[in-house]
Amino acid sequence: MNREEILRKHKQYIFPCVATYYTEPLVADHGEGQYLWDTDGRRYLDFFGGILTVGVGHCNPKVSAKVKAQIDRLPHSSTVYATEAMVALAEKLAQITPGKIEKSFFTNSGTEANETAILVSRMATGHFDVVALRHAYSGHSQLAKSVTALAPWRKSGVIAVGISHALSPYCYRCPLGMTYPSCGVACAKDVEETIQTTTSGSIAAFIAEPIQGAGGFITPPKEYFKMVFTIVKKYGGLFISDEVQTGFGRTGKKWFGIEHWEVEPDIITTAKAMANGFSAGATLATPEVADAYKGLTISTFGGNPIMSVAAKATIEVIEEEKLLENCAEVGGHLRGKLEELKEKHALIGDVRGMGLMQGLELVKDRKTKEPAPSETNQFMNRCRANGLLVGKGGLYGNVIRISPPLNIGKADADEAVRIMDKSLGEIK
Repeated sequence: MNREEILRKHKQYIFPCVATYYTEPLVADHGEGQYLWDTDGRRYLDFFGGILTVGVGHCNPKVSAKVKAQIDRLPHSSTVYATEAMVALAEKLAQITPGKIEKSFFTNSGTEANETAILVSRMATGHFDVVALRHAYSGHSQLAKSVTALAPWRKSGVIAVGISHALSPYCYRCPLGMTYPSCGVACAKDVEETIQTTTSGSIAAFIAEPIQGAGGFITPPKEYFKMVFTIVKKYGGLFISDEVQTGFGRTGKKWFGIEHWEVEPDIITTAKAMANGFSAGATLATPEVADAYKGLTISTFGGNPIMSVAAKATIEVIEEEKLLENCAEVGGHLRGKLEELKEKHALIGDVRGMGLMQGLELVKDRKTKEPAPSETNQFMNRCRANGLLVGKGGLYGNVIRISPPLNIGKADADEAVRIMDKSLGEIK
């Protein structure tokens, strides 16, 4: 099919809620490394990576080779049978996760991983209430939409009960009108008041992304999670780190984002870059939490052999090519270039993030911080026209999300910034 036919059938047969980027939708055809090609043969430097999913590059041969071999051996086996592939992945995950986390429950997505985490936390603690953060995104199921705290992503009928939302550590738009560090990280203290006023006083869990993804790469102060962890434990809760976007080296130096804040979670949820694009999700927990799961369950496709070998191969690529270090080094280089862009272009109100997870918040005026969603869309379209793909997010749709594969080099970062500079200059 050509581009026009694909788009016509997409409109005819796909739910209209499945939105696409750009004024004229891009039709992806194939990828290699840090590049993606459309059906017209146009090549793009991919700095969104399938929404932070292509962690080690499109069609990475070290991953693809093991997947192809597994397809010819055993493509599928449900969890009613044990497989070497699933056990080998679980063992590997136990080796790289922080603290006492050791056991895995495999699913197919971050949504399922978060559902499982909340379910088992309620079983383990005997409590029901869960505290999440405003500006969070947790998935597209009924429960995950309830944990999510962004209006565009909560459009549904019945919302699950037992979920409360504390203030987000959104320093650029502090809801308390305060400034870090003189604020004393008051947003962390709000977690305690949220528990005291909107729950029974005992909670099952606190769930948060170390850096809020769809919320616009909101990055907390360094003290935030340590303070919150103490509060959560005071009220009997488990700490769930939602690493669907921050996991597998995305933030640089560490395997998981929460490790930067020296907090040992009870549960980690992850997906996206876990298998470099193959459907994958996992709820990782301490033995005490995992053993508290009551009753029987299965996951028909979770932990299937193809996903398992893809995920293990992805981890091995990150280890062999020292991509945790590369992410930190190239990410630091990219961050410096983005700060220079901010000095040059008044449209950029804030630069934030860690590693190769960097965000640009675009505003009409730096003093008023009025969001610039129209200009954000223009910027994305101009970047595409100039050969660069980036993402967007934030409550107001005005945050550019930058998340290239972890194995890019500084030359790729320089080229991306050159295109962003050019594209910013073309906005009317």
